Amino acid sequence: MTTQNYDVVIVGAGIVGAAFAAALRDSGLNLALVEQHPPEPPTDDWDTRIYAISPGSAALLENLGVWQTLDQSRNGPVYGMSIRGDSGAELEFDAYRAGVPQLAWIMESGRIQHGLWAALQNQDNLTLYAGASCSELAWSAFGARLALGDGTVLHSKLVVAADGRQSWVRAQAGIASRREDYLQSGVVANFVTEQAHRGIARQWFREDGVLAWLPLPDNHISMVWSTDAEHTKALMAASPEQLAEEVGRAGGYALGKLCQLGTTAAFPLSINRVSTLVKPGLALIGDAAHGVHPLAGQGVNLGLRDARELANVLLQRGAAGCGELALLRRYERARLADIAAMQTVTDSLHHLFRSRNPMLAKLRNIGMDFTNQLTPVKTWLMRQALG
Repeated sequence: MTTQNYDVVIVGAGIVGAAFAAALRDSGLNLALVEQHPPEPPTDDWDTRIYAISPGSAALLENLGVWQTLDQSRNGPVYGMSIRGDSGAELEFDAYRAGVPQLAWIMESGRIQHGLWAALQNQDNLTLYAGASCSELAWSAFGARLALGDGTVLHSKLVVAADGRQSWVRAQAGIASRREDYLQSGVVANFVTEQAHRGIARQWFREDGVLAWLPLPDNHISMVWSTDAEHTKALMAASPEQLAEEVGRAGGYALGKLCQLGTTAAFPLSINRVSTLVKPGLALIGDAAHGVHPLAGQGVNLGLRDARELANVLLQRGAAGCGELALLRRYERARLADIAAMQTVTDSLHHLFRSRNPMLAKLRNIGMDFTNQLTPVKTWLMRQALG
């Protein structure tokens, strides 16, 4: 049996976990990162999992030296947003009026993950346990003990759970999570459009769910349709031609005829609230710490803000130990309001637009039109999304 000692052990090398590890490259801390399924090199095919990366998240990736390594020809800048209610209401956002070059970038998950993973290969204070599984985790007054599937034992002062919505680390720590299933799935697919999208992200709140078209380069778009189980089943069973026609019709043929690229995928939608983000010797980040509805496209940005904040707390720890609860509480206090606000907004919008109450239907569309006329409110909403 091999035993190794570290200051921080990170479980999960998705976008958030890998970014957190990279953010500590100059910390002087001895790090370990455990990832059972390292990312594969990207291919020319378009990834079905797409993220809207905020300028704040892009700045973080740039500071980590990762943004510069990504193929910018695969990233779609968002210059504006067009949101439509289910009774003709509309809400518009524009980068120029917000005083920024773009509102976001639409990017492929796999390429971001691979870029981060590649950057970690040469990080001097980091040991990668690629392909390793976790088998046992326990805490004591001296820190944490993590056993891997091959018999290796890792001792550390702090364990950071970045292992996703079904977090094994969170479960081992006995942290309660309250998950509400929305009884919907997000159906995703990519298309080529007949007409130029001009960098405009489009979203429709419809009776059958929320439909979004996200701009990718060269007249490509990524579609996300958050919808119920029956409609999900029908969309997944549709041929590429049938799906392209239905998606185009649902969007009022705003970009002309669509042609599907690649496959269709679906993932279940839920909100997840945890009882605490920290315990002595433990911190949760990313989807291990929270789950939100994707209608605002802010899930990964929320997680990257976790990674940035926890890294800053550790970098400014002074004489405190990495796993001390008083130190980790600083991270929790800094993140709770942001997480609660995003969960409240997305959950409220989800339930508001699913309601069949005619009075609520009228109010939600009036509210959308009213917000569109209030420049200070729109500016505040954009600043929140810019991260």
